Amino acid sequence: MSDIMRATHGSHKTPLVIGNVSIPCYVLEDGRRVLSGNGMQKALGFKGTAGDWLIRFASAKKNAPYMSPEIYAGLENRIQFLRPSTGGSVSVTYGYEATLLIDFCDAIIEAKNAGDLVPSQMKYAMAAEMIMRSVAKVGIIALVDEATGYQDERPRDALQNYLDQFLLKEYAKWAKRFPDEFFENIFKMKGWTWRDAYTRKPQVMGRYVNDIVYDRLAPLILEELRKVNPPNEKGNRKAKHHQFLTPDVGHPKLQEHLAGVIALQRVAGVSWSRFLDMLNRAYPRYGHTIPLAFSDDSKK
Repeated sequence: MSDIMRATHGSHKTPLVIGNVSIPCYVLEDGRRVLSGNGMQKALGFKGTAGDWLIRFASAKKNAPYMSPEIYAGLENRIQFLRPSTGGSVSVTYGYEATLLIDFCDAIIEAKNAGDLVPSQMKYAMAAEMIMRSVAKVGIIALVDEATGYQDERPRDALQNYLDQFLLKEYAKWAKRFPDEFFENIFKMKGWTWRDAYTRKPQVMGRYVNDIVYDRLAPLILEELRKVNPPNEKGNRKAKHHQFLTPDVGHPKLQEHLAGVIALQRVAGVSWSRFLDMLNRAYPRYGHTIPLAFSDDSKK
């Protein structure tokens, strides 16, 4: 059993709920999102206990033309893995990659629209349409993460979704001027989860960036950036401030500053106040008094 992949997240108590059906779902050690094979069959309306219904349905003469090579590959590569069981033990189970459900639903609907489903199979098409109305192929990943609790451990994916909320799409590609770790560390110190990213106001992070970076990068730099990159009537700017930094001086200085800030973030751990204290000492805002440290004796 040591060679079998383990599920790191998910259990029968945390199913993926789509409409009025529930499907046990898991995230494996390698990051694959997996749905229970039996759960998929039940979600599509199959009432029996046979574990090969998906394969038999896909191989039926009238259904086969609608099944893509990806579907056949997914069905043939059924995933065996270890999942948590009652009493702290583990048990072997079987499943399929989560996106296979969407591909399978799409194929059933195509067969139905072409008139190639027999009357007894129409219930499968109805179930497939319900599933397709409830989720999209991209969304299935997020839904599995939500059900299993994996969403707090996928910062790279969530970060880009968060950045897209407060970056104009045409300028989103410039976000990598700021390393992912810069934003991740702020989330940790503020005690936010990545789920908070979808409800927290973008302006909060904007203020932090101005304070931590541009206010401390060079004298009057933030004031000048606000002049050349003013907000419109809705409060949005046409670009990000760092796009106005020069490539020979401005960008290297920004990267040097961010490297120092990230080092302070690492030392501060999860303490926001400790980070700000070190930041004010190492990179004081231009025009502000530098805080001085005194020993207890000198204070007396």
